[in-house]
Amino acid sequence: MEKVRVGIIGIGIGRVHLAAYKKHPKAEVLALCDLREEETRELAEEYGVPYVFTDYEKMLEIEELDAVSVCTPNYLHMPMTVAALEAGKHVLCEKPPARNVREVEKMMEAVKRTGKKYMTALVQRFSAEGSYLRRMAEDGFFGEIYSAVALWRRRKGIPGMGGWFTQKSKAGGGPVIDIGVHILDLLLYIMGYPKAVSVSAETYAKFGPFGEGAGEWGIAEPGGKFDVEDFANALIRLENGATILLQTSWASHVPEEKLGASIQGTKAGVEWPPLRLFTDINRRPADIVPYLPPTDAFYAEISHFIECILEDKEPIPNIEQAIAIQTILDAIYKSAEKHKEVKIG
Repeated sequence: MEKVRVGIIGIGIGRVHLAAYKKHPKAEVLALCDLREEETRELAEEYGVPYVFTDYEKMLEIEELDAVSVCTPNYLHMPMTVAALEAGKHVLCEKPPARNVREVEKMMEAVKRTGKKYMTALVQRFSAEGSYLRRMAEDGFFGEIYSAVALWRRRKGIPGMGGWFTQKSKAGGGPVIDIGVHILDLLLYIMGYPKAVSVSAETYAKFGPFGEGAGEWGIAEPGGKFDVEDFANALIRLENGATILLQTSWASHVPEEKLGASIQGTKAGVEWPPLRLFTDINRRPADIVPYLPPTDAFYAEISHFIECILEDKEPIPNIEQAIAIQTILDAIYKSAEKHKEVKIG
């Protein structure tokens, strides 16, 4: 195989996938699929994509199609991923893997049954900071990592107010499952993905139910339902004794949107943004500021997916890590609902 021929389902975040695929010398986008036919045709014409569909099952009938990006609302991740795998296509599925662990288990069964590649699109792993800190942790720079704080807060950033983003039946939850999943996964990745053993969490809905805090992303539906959280705190305990504190919001009274984290290890620590490392040199405190080249994380993510197909490598994150992160997400919501700690496994 000289090139991987790709179809994209969903032209929301799918536009970003499309732009990255079109830059890649070993990828060819054959088809786009979305219910918004006219808009999809315009996008296909702009990028030179030959086929347009409104029915993803029809798109999957294209024999020469090798892989699919699933870029749809969360409630469609599982059925579309399973259908694509069973049609003989490799799958890159946008985060979160699905709405709950039961759905991801069905996806895992299809991966095992078909032998096709599956990858969850958790793009922060491919950011300049994410890639660098993973290497630093693997090299032992931090020593034993025993504590981390994960943060993604928005001031006014509720996506698609009243649409699928804010409906639990379609999204599975609010910022925890939408953006918190990104930074939580990144920290677990840096730490070597230790198993979570318990979660204690609380969620809040202080803006969305009153129509406040709307952002610019997503398609709003005036008068639509809002029955998810817009703010959450969670403490995740890991089997190696380490802990992660997660705070995430779509709407909150904070200075500005912030995506960042801190890590504490026995030899060194880190905070970002801006990226700074903290350690001792000759028994004196020393701050280190690494200079990282700009990275197109989405292109790096797509490149990894293409490489895994062409060279028969295991993608990161794979289906096992999709199960692991989804298990934690489920536990956060269960703990918040019961207002007590929830054990895992």
